[in-house]
Amino acid sequence: MPELTIHAGICGFTTVIATASEDGQNVTIRYETECPHAAKAREELTGVDAYVELFRKPHETAVYAALSKHVPHVTCPLYSGFLKSIEAAAGLALPRDVTMQFTR
Repeated sequence: MPELTIHAGICGFTTVIATASEDGQNVTIRYETECPHAAKAREELTGVDAYVELFRKPHETAVYAALSKHVPHVTCPLYSGFLKSIEAAAGLALPRDVTMQFTR
């Protein structure tokens, strides 16, 4: 599975997420981050059952539970990035780029 690189924006922190699944359901998660807040969630974000994780309300996911304890910004793109990476690793979506771009 390809890695997902997230450049979070004005904070300048980059996070690289590597997810994999041998059975299309249980996904292992590894990541490297420059963000000191996201780094604190590393022990909690090691793997998930994709079918449980991706069919919940956002605030009920393990990703949100782990990150929200440490990441002080609700608009941080890591929440979505982790879930997109899990989705692709489980084969529930193709690994396509997602972008947000401001137009002035």
